Amino acid sequence: MLRDAGMEVIYLGLRQTTDSVIEAVEQEDADVVGLSMHNAGHLALAPRILQALSDAELDVPVVIGGIIPEADVETLKEMGVSAVLHPGASAVEVAQAVRGSLREERAE
Repeated sequence: MLRDAGMEVIYLGLRQTTDSVIEAVEQEDADVVGLSMHNAGHLALAPRILQALSDAELDVPVVIGGIIPEADVETLKEMGVSAVLHPGASAVEVAQAVRGSLREERAE
């Protein structure tokens, strides 16, 4: 769906380590990191990715989608996650979240 919206997508596959995500961000000069969370690990994994990006001095917004309780959305945003998408988000909503994350990043 992001390719259909004119974006280049680098898909890393399932079960990536934090290091492999950061390595891909560096190698591919990624503008946004998108994480799909379907295992209830969002409150553990998001901080790891955000910290690893910071440690690598990579100023790249993070968008998370998946099965995320509404009660956790504000916590994720306070951690630094740019956007949170839930199951059933349309292709338009996903593309808007990614583009919005880029606009916010460039405005800072």
